[in-house]
Amino acid sequence: MTQGAGQEPVVRTATLRDFRVPPYAQTPVPPAPPHPGHAVPGDEPEGYTPTARDLPVINRGDTVQVQTVPDPRLGPLYVVGDVHGYLDELRDALAAQGLIDAEGAWAAGNARLWFLGDFTDRGPDGIGVIDLVMRLSAEAAAAGGYCKALMGNHELLLIGAKRFSDTPVNSGAGTATFQAAWLLNGGQKTDMERLQDVHLQWMSRLDAVVEEDGHLLMHSDTTAYLDYGSTIEDVNETVHAILTRNDADECWDLFRKLTKRFAFRDEGGSQAVQELMAAYGGQRIVHGHSPIPYLLGEVGSEDGEDSAGPVVDGPHVYADGLAIAMDGGVTMAGKLLVVQLPLHD
Repeated sequence: MTQGAGQEPVVRTATLRDFRVPPYAQTPVPPAPPHPGHAVPGDEPEGYTPTARDLPVINRGDTVQVQTVPDPRLGPLYVVGDVHGYLDELRDALAAQGLIDAEGAWAAGNARLWFLGDFTDRGPDGIGVIDLVMRLSAEAAAAGGYCKALMGNHELLLIGAKRFSDTPVNSGAGTATFQAAWLLNGGQKTDMERLQDVHLQWMSRLDAVVEEDGHLLMHSDTTAYLDYGSTIEDVNETVHAILTRNDADECWDLFRKLTKRFAFRDEGGSQAVQELMAAYGGQRIVHGHSPIPYLLGEVGSEDGEDSAGPVVDGPHVYADGLAIAMDGGVTMAGKLLVVQLPLHD
């Protein structure tokens, strides 16, 4: 490369955002039927997503400011909490941040956008959400930015329900099936009817953990990721290998472990965060999975009778300022969060 006198040559390592992703085929989205609600039956076997009665409360705590220095060659960094099929709310939240335009097309140039997982179940249009994220991934890459996503426990659940259906698995509390677990945890039949191979392939290739600008991004607030590798690369390779082997019991165990939650709450929470960061890097963990209303004890009614709903103003920073919770509780009339990092708390 050429350079001026006295100037050092600039060497830039190519990153994933330099590669262009071909546009994905779009799935026609039929009108979704009215959603019957989000409550799930009781008596769930061990490993299922807990309901409100199972969820402990943590206290609000003081937070500390963590300074990060993003690469100036990259655009601003945004993260999205759990969407759970709420496509209209997602579009509104992305548009409010200037990430998409009025037609729903990528409008943020070289910005970076990470979804923290859980695209489907409970809400009316999970496949529509996946289609939007896949399309934005291609459009963002073409504009010099990127839109990427992490593996959530509900992606594992949907993959398992499609692949294994009623095949018995050892749940640790007797015999269970992915199909039963999927229905119990808000699986929508319209999503299963519209699920295509391209969706399954895309979900199966999602990473479980990444680090961006000093933020360790993951779906679940659990230390179970450490069971799958001592580095980010090891974890992601192990998760991909498990899904490739297509063993029902092994996939169930992965789903069960990534359904665990609340590792960062109460006494010992900050130590759990530090243990993960010691292995994988980062100065703060950013996660979804556990709804902020549950974390704050502001649990609203899931039957729609509580018209006020839980109060969610934004992400919840806790564990001595080392963890950021991003699930705003959209399934319980909370808020679908799309925020820019770093937070200025």
